[in-house]
Amino acid sequence: MLVHLLRRLGQSVLVLLAVSLVSFMVFRHIGDPTISLLGEDATLEERTALVEELGFNKPVPLQYLSYVGKVVQGDLGISYRLKRPVADVIAERLPATLELAFTAAVLALVIGVVLGVYTAIKKDGWLSRAIMTVSLVGVSLPTFLIGIGLIYLFAVELRWLPSFGRGETVKIGGWETGFLTSSGWAALIMPAITLGFYNMTLIMRLVRAEMLEVLRSDYIRFGRARGLHEKSLYFGHALRNTLIPVITIAGLQIGSLIAFAIVTETVFQWPGVGLLFISSVQGVDVPLIAAYLMFIALLYVVINLFVDFLYVLVDPRLRKK
Repeated sequence: MLVHLLRRLGQSVLVLLAVSLVSFMVFRHIGDPTISLLGEDATLEERTALVEELGFNKPVPLQYLSYVGKVVQGDLGISYRLKRPVADVIAERLPATLELAFTAAVLALVIGVVLGVYTAIKKDGWLSRAIMTVSLVGVSLPTFLIGIGLIYLFAVELRWLPSFGRGETVKIGGWETGFLTSSGWAALIMPAITLGFYNMTLIMRLVRAEMLEVLRSDYIRFGRARGLHEKSLYFGHALRNTLIPVITIAGLQIGSLIAFAIVTETVFQWPGVGLLFISSVQGVDVPLIAAYLMFIALLYVVINLFVDFLYVLVDPRLRKK
């Protein structure tokens, strides 16, 4: 199993190198950094000095190696639009996105697994059928439409929740959080539901399908014949075997919560990296665009490695390989 994890780690490094190449091509060949950083009134000498400072006068392979070396050291360049280090800008916006994605992931996993198990055990009940019908909404409707519907109901009509922003935040060290304020939680509810609703319904339907398949297996019937308690069969045997494929899908979907939080952050004007990316695209802020690509790639790689580790914890058979 250690060999397998090391192999996966090597594959992850190759993936990051491939994404870094794409990111470098975006950084190198889109836009003119001399105009973005110096303005159109800059002299030829100033432009030439900046090109030499950025290393754009060197051969392309050397530029790529220099780019990778700077990325490894945390140097992601200077934002053309904000005139600040990209790493600092992302660090300011990252807590908002991570808190939103974390809350949405917890909602999706907890509610999705619970409802999936319930609808599998009580598959013929009226409540299970109602839940499955409602779940079609989460699978069918686009995220932005769910967000707009929540804003109309809870912000416009009922006026219970704010329709935009992050609310009041508290700074703890270098981390700015809204978890410690009532207005922060109020502002978080609708974006988290919007972002996690699709994943919740997807996980629920997946858990239900896998649970029904496991409950029809021979060892579950044998367990019933031996007189094992139903709860022991459901949660001690069936659910554990159900989680193997669920972990794969859930891991990838949780990664997508951050990668595709762009829509939710735009609808609710949530000040995270997704909204930052949209403004960067509109302003052709190439260093921020390239850094966002690298960040999302690193996120998916880390999540996939974590999923591989969870396999070992959930399935003891893998520990012997």
